[in-house]
Amino acid sequence: MKKVQKIAILGSGIMGTGIACHFANAGFDVLLLDMLPKELDPAEKDPAKRNMLANASLKQAMKTDPAPLFTKETANRITTGNFEDDLHRINEYDWIMEVVIERLDIKKQLLAKVDEFRAPATLVTSNTSGIPIHLMSEGRSDDFRRHFCGTHFFNPPRYLRLLEIIPGPDTLPAVLDYLKEFGDIYLGKETVIAKDTPAFIANRVGVVSLSKIYELTEKLGLSIEAVDKLTGPAIGRPKTGTYRLSDLVGLDTAAKVLEGVRDNCPQDKQMAAFTAPSFLEPMIRNNWLGNKTGQGFYKKTDERDEKGKRIILGLDLKTLEYRPDPKERLDSIGLVRQISDPKQRIKALFNAEDQGGKLIRETLAAMFAYASNRIPEIADDIYQIDTAVKTGFVWDFGPFEYWDIIGLQEGIQAAEDLGYSVSDWAKKLASDGVKAFYRVANGKREYFSRSEQRYMPVPTSGAYIILDHQREKAPVFENEEVQLHDIGDGVLCLEFTSPHNAIGEGILRGLQRSIAIAEEDDWKGLVIGNNAQHFTVGANLMLIGMMAFQQQWDQLDMAVDLFQQTSMRCRYSTVPVVAATQGYTFGGGCEFLMHCDATMAAAESYIGLVEVGVGLLPGGGGTKEFAVRTSDSFGPGDVQIPTLIERFRTIATASVGRSAMQAFDLGYLRKGYDEIVMNTKRNIGEAKRKVLELSRHYVPKQPRTDITVLGRQGLASLYVAANSLYRGNYASEHDITIAKKIAWVLCGGDLTGAQQVSEQYLLDVEREAFLSLAGEPKTLERIQYMMENNKPLRN
Repeated sequence: MKKVQKIAILGSGIMGTGIACHFANAGFDVLLLDMLPKELDPAEKDPAKRNMLANASLKQAMKTDPAPLFTKETANRITTGNFEDDLHRINEYDWIMEVVIERLDIKKQLLAKVDEFRAPATLVTSNTSGIPIHLMSEGRSDDFRRHFCGTHFFNPPRYLRLLEIIPGPDTLPAVLDYLKEFGDIYLGKETVIAKDTPAFIANRVGVVSLSKIYELTEKLGLSIEAVDKLTGPAIGRPKTGTYRLSDLVGLDTAAKVLEGVRDNCPQDKQMAAFTAPSFLEPMIRNNWLGNKTGQGFYKKTDERDEKGKRIILGLDLKTLEYRPDPKERLDSIGLVRQISDPKQRIKALFNAEDQGGKLIRETLAAMFAYASNRIPEIADDIYQIDTAVKTGFVWDFGPFEYWDIIGLQEGIQAAEDLGYSVSDWAKKLASDGVKAFYRVANGKREYFSRSEQRYMPVPTSGAYIILDHQREKAPVFENEEVQLHDIGDGVLCLEFTSPHNAIGEGILRGLQRSIAIAEEDDWKGLVIGNNAQHFTVGANLMLIGMMAFQQQWDQLDMAVDLFQQTSMRCRYSTVPVVAATQGYTFGGGCEFLMHCDATMAAAESYIGLVEVGVGLLPGGGGTKEFAVRTSDSFGPGDVQIPTLIERFRTIATASVGRSAMQAFDLGYLRKGYDEIVMNTKRNIGEAKRKVLELSRHYVPKQPRTDITVLGRQGLASLYVAANSLYRGNYASEHDITIAKKIAWVLCGGDLTGAQQVSEQYLLDVEREAFLSLAGEPKTLERIQYMMENNKPLRN
């Protein structure tokens, strides 16, 4: 088997192009092929016209939002072609993936040609959501069959972390092992080995949950809006809930998956008992398929409410007419607002007695029974099902994890009371006194193996540092906003624990104290990281706003100084300090990582200094640091102003990197210091590795006094740049006020000419500029608007 360095994708539809883009994101060269255009003149020789389908798909991908590519330049790694002229080129590629239409006959025809052209030992996979893998390998050569299996990426491939690998009857075990590791390390996926059964794992279980919610909505007389409120974040699932998700996926697609599982699984009693709800067929007949047809369960209108938001109507499932949200008053919906802890909330909803509680109880109970009866049919162990469902549908919990929240015996009782048959093996566990499917032992997560009848480590869990698993031992230090963990080998990890990881005094003082502990107690270094969805949303705006509104300038000055000195503490620690980021890394979080020795940034880190949105400038050392990095970029004889303007625009427009790769382009991350980690779950482990690497010969840094700033010459250029933003309607008058303050800091103030200054000098200038903006009435308006509406005001 070859080591994969180049990948050929056969089929440039939405899925094929999305997969090609993600391989390019991972740094691989990709060949993307498709058919010749049907309308092409047979005599046409122009490659651009012959490759029109693949070219058009790639061009469309570059316009898509959310973007399938980390940066637009990443597309340069993708070469396009067509099956007629270029299929022979696949003999140069190490992994050939077929991603054409979901028809067995067409897939088999193309795979026969692949078998003809591929080099021996080349990996071949078919990306499919349900076509049996064993049927596709029939008639192929022995070498093909040994190196062939199915892959099932979820759409969009960049963002959804599940990759199901489905072996054929002759697939070599080494091929499966290689692809499992490749998906984890290079593609950032949770890679699960599935069995060659209809819909594989995630769709098989997910479709039952969907069908049960459809059925219960009608049975219980609930509105689709109420169901979406109860089946979204309330129970640890995406904010789309059930019906908005159906509109996103497409009602025709959802119906086909439902029918496919029911028709292809005759022994599946629970699915066989499912009857399509009365609303499904007329909706499909009316072409109310969801977002792609402009209406489905929801319909946007051109009207707007009193707050300027577009009015969205929901479908009344009884009358099939669109109407405003009826805003049902359910006690269960009230519970969602009252209980912040997700597990306690799920248990409370499960036990609620109203119609909403009945929906959650029966939905989960049906899923418990169904998932327990799918072992060993679709997977051998519970963790495979949980991993697939969680990462395929972006749920916080898998079926057996939900079951643990409710309780093993309680879940069995609820399912049987509602007429569902739970598997014998699950009932035996409960009768044997087993309390839960999962446990944490010695910092590692274990699952109860049905076949081994004992707890065993969850595979790959040892490669991930999950801070929840560290809580069985006391933290090294903690306060109300942080916990400091010993993550082994002499390395500490500081975890933020405030709501949304917003940075307040507890995090600032906790970070300083953690660095002191690492220095004084002979630790090798410190990681700043957490396992939350987002690293941090930035500074606690409510505290800043409160001091500004009450004109507590001395207290605000001290708060900003504390923030600056905390950032500088990261820079001048006597042990290495490394950040591990993911998700939103805004404002103060960005300032922290810019002062660390290195950052291990998950590929899906969205990094930026966003303070302009609330009328401020980066005041925790971020503006100063851009001045430092601008100075360091100057070489002898360089024209300095263009670089200065580029850095200025990044802060003044609150630019956010929409991937870690883009954060390098914006100057938040540094080549040679910071790294991208494709698998988010590995970022803390990689940060620990970096700490150990740096600690071997670590030399503390010395405060800088050699920062070149351009004074009035730079100010004049930046003021012109600011005014160009205003004239182009990219900025309001207040934006320009802020921009000029940013320029003031970057240029070192009103200096007569270019000169060298210290970091502390720039921090003082930065703090003064921050405080002056905090007193501006329009800044106070922005702060208040953000706190009330969770979005910026442009005033």
